[in-house]
Amino acid sequence: MPITNTQELFLHELAEIYDAEHRFLEGQAVMVDRATDDELQSSIRNHILQTRQHIRNLEQVFRELGEESRRETNEVAQGLVSEAQTSMQETESDVLRDCAIDAAVIKVEHFEIASYRSLVTGARLMGQSKVVDLLNANLGQEEETAQIAEQSAEKLLQEAMQAEEPEPEGLVDKIKDKFTGQ
Repeated sequence: MPITNTQELFLHELAEIYDAEHRFLEGQAVMVDRATDDELQSSIRNHILQTRQHIRNLEQVFRELGEESRRETNEVAQGLVSEAQTSMQETESDVLRDCAIDAAVIKVEHFEIASYRSLVTGARLMGQSKVVDLLNANLGQEEETAQIAEQSAEKLLQEAMQAEEPEPEGLVDKIKDKFTGQ
């Protein structure tokens, strides 16, 4: 469908973030089951509840604009979910999987932050104060979730590094000897 004016562009973007929220909700349901870190699981469970509210807020935005809620395929969201699924399948340990899940959460949150900021700007310029409030509510929670995930990244990576097998004793010395000719 061609987009011929700013209202249609706004509705297109709204329908795409509505699709993205649904996709991310499904993805989070898988992630929470695959995560092993208690804090990561708790954060995802909390964000599942928030995402459900985000969807309700978006449905309210559609109503405020006199439109039916509708989803338009969000290819970025589709790709982020696919990438997260692949990472979870390819990681060979629980601690690495937790790192991959946290990284996926960070990527998703930053995508959503950018999307909501753009929508807030559009709604503000259209004079839709109630829509701005609803979108800002979603934006604030996305920013909070991104911050939590970013703060968890270092701890999760440290745990993964500690879980890795140490190098066999003497291996470093043997390699040094080989390169120095001794």
